[in-house]
Amino acid sequence: MTQPQDSPQTGPRSAPQAPPRPGARETRPRKVAAFFDLDKTIIATSSTAAFSKPFYAGGLISRGDVLRSAYAHFLYMVGGADADQTERMRAHLSSLVTGWDVRTVSQIVEETLHEYIDPVVYAEAVELIVSHHDRGHDVVIVSASGSEVVEPIAAVLGADHYVATRMEIVDGRYTGEIDFYAYGENKALAIRELAEANGYDLDASYAYSDSITDAPMLAEVGHGFAVNPDRTLRRLAGESGWGTLTFVRPVTLRTQLAPPRSAVVVGGAVAVAVVGWLVWRAVRKRSGRSG
Repeated sequence: MTQPQDSPQTGPRSAPQAPPRPGARETRPRKVAAFFDLDKTIIATSSTAAFSKPFYAGGLISRGDVLRSAYAHFLYMVGGADADQTERMRAHLSSLVTGWDVRTVSQIVEETLHEYIDPVVYAEAVELIVSHHDRGHDVVIVSASGSEVVEPIAAVLGADHYVATRMEIVDGRYTGEIDFYAYGENKALAIRELAEANGYDLDASYAYSDSITDAPMLAEVGHGFAVNPDRTLRRLAGESGWGTLTFVRPVTLRTQLAPPRSAVVVGGAVAVAVVGWLVWRAVRKRSGRSG
């Protein structure tokens, strides 16, 4: 697959521990980051597919597009989308969004975020995010979904930075060209660039993902964790010394979305404020002990 050349953009309170990989640096003080995949790691669905209904209602896609998105979502959820299928879906999405008004997309996502994303956030992922922040770690969302979808979700989660796919925009509309595709090896590239920019010690950092395509991201840090892994990822995790986690408790987050806070993408320098931690803690107290 040809990649664009531009650079990017549970249970208890403590995060899982894993032995440092051989040769880990022992520099002090260390700045640590926790890199989280989004789909099926933080949320129990595909973030892009979740918005197919409001995109249809907003006139951005046709009924046929909705059906194709539903099929792609089915393949994704059962783990049946291989690299070739993923590339075809990427090409389809690139063609699909050509000409879309960026402001309209952002408005739809902002207005429907709570309806389509709030009910499917894993409680275990929320607890991990809180734990990493409590330990002074930066939290970074790394997703192949578009930045207009990922940015507001990252803001609600209180992420310090995010990395997402960037579509080319001319005169406020998508051209269909992809400036940066946050997938596979490109996620690892983005992590290295963020580490260089922010002084992260990757040997001391963490990464969480459900997907075998994120193996480069998991291998980039000293503490990799496979979340709800299928057989292939579980085997690779065992071979690579990564931990495995099971997330099973989607929770409804009854929050009120503040205006999207801009998180820093690779190449940018805009800080994201931490949003709604009192609400997160209340949710944790209500539901964290129920399982």
